[in-house]
Amino acid sequence: MHSAENTESGLTIGKIVAVNFRTAEVFKKYGIDFCCKGNRLLVDVCKEKKLDFAAIEEEVLVVMEALQSIPEDQYKSMPLDELATHIESSHHTYVRQSIPVLLGYLNKINKVHGDRHPELDEIYQLFDGCATELTHHMVKEETILFPAIKKMAEAARNNHTIPPFFFGSLQNPINMMEQEHTVEGDRLFRIAALSNNFIAPADGCTTYNVAFQKLQEFQNDLFQHIHLENNILFPKSIELEKVVEFS
Repeated sequence: MHSAENTESGLTIGKIVAVNFRTAEVFKKYGIDFCCKGNRLLVDVCKEKKLDFAAIEEEVLVVMEALQSIPEDQYKSMPLDELATHIESSHHTYVRQSIPVLLGYLNKINKVHGDRHPELDEIYQLFDGCATELTHHMVKEETILFPAIKKMAEAARNNHTIPPFFFGSLQNPINMMEQEHTVEGDRLFRIAALSNNFIAPADGCTTYNVAFQKLQEFQNDLFQHIHLENNILFPKSIELEKVVEFS
């Protein structure tokens, strides 16, 4: 989306969002209406609002070009402390950044479209519950489980002994985390069913479409997040615990 060939040649804000819904977050940040007034050119809106067109266009470009850069095999060979750090910095950060954005979108479309689409209220309530529980879940991982895994990985690498964990075996907190993963995965499957697999109805506005696309992205990210923990980090950590020496 370079200015000479796209933005200034007729790609409206609404069309930019249609190409990549994540750009809606950039427009929201600057108070640019991508929904009701999405038929305007970004350059014109920036002039009207006295915003830096070049800077905003660059932010839009960064969002549109962002790609997942780590292949699956690399996750499997990553040191466990590095993998835990990656999950925190990538997936936990994504969840925390996405929750307020999604709650705002879902609240808005529920107020505007809820009379015709009563399922929106249940979708909002389900996601609100998911947001609360995931926030608590991530804190437990970051303050209890992940520090233990990191200490263990470092000890194994340096042939050090470490004190026993206060919670006993790693299997104990891992069991709890896996149970919570199942609950939140089921909750997102319910949201998918209520939202027709994240397909907005024909009478849905741009915000409606963006909200559902963002929900689908959230689900995809959470399932990748859970996969990295349940299928790679946790099993490897349990195996490593068997060979680490405890003092």
